[in-house]
Amino acid sequence: MATILRDWSYRYQWLYDGISRLAALNVGGEARFRQLALQGLTIHSDSQVLDLCCGSGQTTQFLVKLSQNVTGLDASPKSLQRARLNVPLASYVEAFAQEMPFPNNLFDVVHTSVALHEMEPQQLRKIINEVYRVLKPGGMFTLVDFHAPTNPIFWPGVSLFLLLFETETAWQLLKTDLAGLLTETGFEVGKLTLYAGGSLQVIQANK
Repeated sequence: MATILRDWSYRYQWLYDGISRLAALNVGGEARFRQLALQGLTIHSDSQVLDLCCGSGQTTQFLVKLSQNVTGLDASPKSLQRARLNVPLASYVEAFAQEMPFPNNLFDVVHTSVALHEMEPQQLRKIINEVYRVLKPGGMFTLVDFHAPTNPIFWPGVSLFLLLFETETAWQLLKTDLAGLLTETGFEVGKLTLYAGGSLQVIQANK
């Protein structure tokens, strides 16, 4: 069960940013962490890119350097307000990830960063189906999120982090085969890479 620190981290941007920077040290810093899921992708200046559950635009700022057509989607008005200030070059839509207000086959790339662990299992399946729907044939879904550590040394740190800042859904994700869910939906999972002792997973999957 998360503590009051979770609520504070979403209420105060400075606290959220500080926690993000601290957690990202395991992979070489926040800038590298935010670009882990983008490695090896071909994104052109005219590519249609969706930053799903974009938050305050932490990864959006890197996506707008690659494409002139970046859309950030989030259900939080406060997060979107911050994102518009932080990354004004992107467009933003307030909506739920499981009910995206976009037509079929719109995006070349859909990206999401440490957001899927916030979702209940039923929501997670709906979101994956929605991502498949809005991607163009041949489009790429790329994500980074928690994973059950493969190195036992990382378990204490991950457990403490989840206890302080996350809810039960994060623990559920540790038991979830995300790559399997993507395959069931119709994606071709081309690459799954683990970082930080296996506690982070990066998946790139084609429609």
